[in-house]
Amino acid sequence: MKRLEQLYEGKAKIIYATEDPDRVIQYFKDDASAFNGVKKGTIVDKGVINNHVSTTIFKYLEEKGVRTHLVKELNDREMLVKRLEIIPVEVVLRNVVAGSLAKRMGLPEGEKLKAPILEFYYKDDDLGDPMINEYHIKEFGLATAEEIEILRQQGLLINELLFEFFKQRNIRLVDIKLEFGRHKREVLLGDEISPDGCRLWHWETGEKMDKDRFRFNLGQVEEKYQEVYHLICNKA
Repeated sequence: MKRLEQLYEGKAKIIYATEDPDRVIQYFKDDASAFNGVKKGTIVDKGVINNHVSTTIFKYLEEKGVRTHLVKELNDREMLVKRLEIIPVEVVLRNVVAGSLAKRMGLPEGEKLKAPILEFYYKDDDLGDPMINEYHIKEFGLATAEEIEILRQQGLLINELLFEFFKQRNIRLVDIKLEFGRHKREVLLGDEISPDGCRLWHWETGEKMDKDRFRFNLGQVEEKYQEVYHLICNKA
């Protein structure tokens, strides 16, 4: 599939048109950012790792009945995907207290939750992706009531499937951010699933293996991304 004009460039990816109006190419960059773009940098080969990890996980989810935008992996940095009308609602699933949840609730990071917590956020970088609820989503036309229910059901299912997927690879899925979009009247899982959008801790030691190492200057960023890649892609 030939890459044509650039349609969009975000913090971690570039989207290109193709000769098929229903297909676009998602290019993964090495650029890294945190705190809504306040901190910026580069993680060597992050794009390659995230492309391969996302492809592996999307294939796994498809096998389990979850519909995604993946068509196929093209090369180390490019993925051919179905063109989506992105729903501007990020779906976050939390299995362990960490990040903003720890701050909001005044709880220590690492406390296990009795059941997953699902949260919605308005996808808008300029506003800092604020937390919203289904009343906001309906009122401002971000998604229909039917779509909200799909986001909720699919989010919980994906979290359940991936919690076990990562556990089998000695990784704890602490939390995960999911994005969805519309394709021919169907809601599909889009974007990527990688150490950029998940908190991943080593199951036994609790060592962080995700973008928090970049956010908080913990060191060994590339090494931990590589470790996640090997645990996921070499066992797939």
